[in-house]
Amino acid sequence: MKVLGIETSCDETGVAVYDGDAGLLGHEVYSQVALHAEFGGVVPELASRDHVRKLAPMIEHLLGRLGLGAADIDGVAYTAGPGLAGALLVGAGFARSLAWAWGVPALGVHHMEGHLLAPMLEPDVPEFPFVALLVSGGHTQLIAVEAVGRYDMLGESIDDAAGEAFDKTAKLLGLGYPGGPALSRLALQGDPTRFRFPRPMTDRPGLDFSFSGLKTFALTTLQEQDLPSLDEDTRAQLHADVARAFEDAVVDTLAIKCRRAVEQANSKALVMSGGVSANRTLRARVDSLMTELGGRAYYPRAELCTDNGAMIAFAGWQRLNSGQQDDLTFEIRPRWPLQQLA
Repeated sequence: MKVLGIETSCDETGVAVYDGDAGLLGHEVYSQVALHAEFGGVVPELASRDHVRKLAPMIEHLLGRLGLGAADIDGVAYTAGPGLAGALLVGAGFARSLAWAWGVPALGVHHMEGHLLAPMLEPDVPEFPFVALLVSGGHTQLIAVEAVGRYDMLGESIDDAAGEAFDKTAKLLGLGYPGGPALSRLALQGDPTRFRFPRPMTDRPGLDFSFSGLKTFALTTLQEQDLPSLDEDTRAQLHADVARAFEDAVVDTLAIKCRRAVEQANSKALVMSGGVSANRTLRARVDSLMTELGGRAYYPRAELCTDNGAMIAFAGWQRLNSGQQDDLTFEIRPRWPLQQLA
């Protein structure tokens, strides 16, 4: 079974084809970063319009590149949520119409299930059960995974997700959009001993997260400095030191909670996925943690950490291959807790 996957939950247009026998045949992603950069963040209406412009040409190009036609596609999977309502409607409406025209089944996929299963697109895959850390722009979650579709939420962010905190702190430092990767690059130049930020919610039991206070702590740290008296180089080093302290706090917090989750679940495998999982400092820390615990960490390749059609095609194949499909109507769910996924 070959499944066409379509991802339009936010500001990336992603398309892919997954074959149950041959694996991922190909995928393409178009990022709207340049479109939204001047506004300092995603503008939902502009995102929706750009998905309309890009989706059909990208699918046509991908199928042509793979030497496939409509008759070769056995199903269409699309992101049904969570995400921006307008952006989701573009992908869902296009996918549902395409499936009807081609006479194949269609299925709405949970965006976070796509991220959760993305490491299984790699040659070396984790065996069930395992613990998953999903860290993206809008979600930070720890999940016990028994099998595809069998998920137990262990903990999640009660306010800002890690990715949101990265972007907001980057904005305080005057960095461009997207802020998270820019902050991580700046942190490489920072002095790890100058500032120490708190590790939120690690001084109490539990696996929930809270990152909004770190942005406030960064702001307070900057305000305590005599900024007008600093020359350009000194101010630049201050920003790098704050970035380093912030990133270290986030990485430490995630690692502490991962240790608790893995020990609680008695698991030897930790899957990490989502945009923030591409952070090299975080990967190194998690690798070290799992080695210490006698286990192993699994990640998707960097290009599959951010939003992409490959993860939607794969998650869709898992469910379509088991007989699930939607009828001619379709529903998007901008807010869709993973716990509610059947």
